[in-house]
Amino acid sequence: MAKDIGIDLGTANVLIYVTGKGIVLNEPSVVAIDIKTNKLLAVGSEAYRMVGRTPSNIRAIRPLKDGVISDFDVTEKMLTYFINKLSVKGFMSKPKTMICAPTNITNIERKAIIQAAEKSGGGKVYIEEEPKVAAIGAGMNIFQPRGNMVIDMGGGTSDIAVLSLGDIVASKSIRIAGDVMNTDIVAYIKDNHSLIIGEHTAEKIKMTIGTSDPEETEIKEMEVRGRDVIGGMPRSITLNSKEVQEALSDAVKQIIDAAKDVLEVVPPELASDIVDRGIMLTGGGALLKGIDHAISKELTVPVLISESPLDNVAKGAGALLEHINKNDDKSKD
Repeated sequence: MAKDIGIDLGTANVLIYVTGKGIVLNEPSVVAIDIKTNKLLAVGSEAYRMVGRTPSNIRAIRPLKDGVISDFDVTEKMLTYFINKLSVKGFMSKPKTMICAPTNITNIERKAIIQAAEKSGGGKVYIEEEPKVAAIGAGMNIFQPRGNMVIDMGGGTSDIAVLSLGDIVASKSIRIAGDVMNTDIVAYIKDNHSLIIGEHTAEKIKMTIGTSDPEETEIKEMEVRGRDVIGGMPRSITLNSKEVQEALSDAVKQIIDAAKDVLEVVPPELASDIVDRGIMLTGGGALLKGIDHAISKELTVPVLISESPLDNVAKGAGALLEHINKNDDKSKD
């Protein structure tokens, strides 16, 4: 029998949950292609190591941008590679697939995601909104008549939603998340230190000394190497966490403003639930130091970080699939 799969098709990473096994794959959403022969050279971690380091005939492509498919053929190749690697197909049956998407995608973008999943070997494809799935994966009971608020900060989008009775009451998705933060760090270092760094280095800075709390007292430092803007020669500088906080401040403010917009349109009963229960942070952005304090201070609501923020969407997709299967079995009875 085929094993059903839940896919978190993220801008930065693809996570796949197999029913009965849990999360079995977590790889970067990168594909390396030889542009002369159109041949697939590497997928996932191996391709990610090539970003910014390839000769002219090899391109390391990220086929998803802002949480949606920007290169359909490459996404299909990447998903096919991952699904084949897991051997989830049955002898006679195809796996049911649950895929997650940002809340504000267009019908065309939605169709592209479903088509890519079908072509890469999935059977029936379900598509669910990311914050709803992330909330389930974070252990929130969204099926009660109570307000639950989740902020899911990924690589391409930050999805904010208030949920009650198993569905979204109010939501907003903005294309400000991990990738924009990396770009802001690159721009800050270029403007303030006349040094050009790559995307990899920016990601490393964010993870090592990044903070979003302006009141953070512990100042960390890190040596950063890159290319001098004027001379073009390699050079290194010492960067501190206060500077990184400054570089990230605009992106963090936009995420907080989007959360305010959602809270302003929520019915008062649900708003009072959120004050009691707090806001759940999920996604890779939840790992940014001090992000919970920065959001809590601005929104005057308690903010919690989920136990495993990177896995929530994939776990939630798996849980929803199991829920669908149970309901299918009941209807057969």
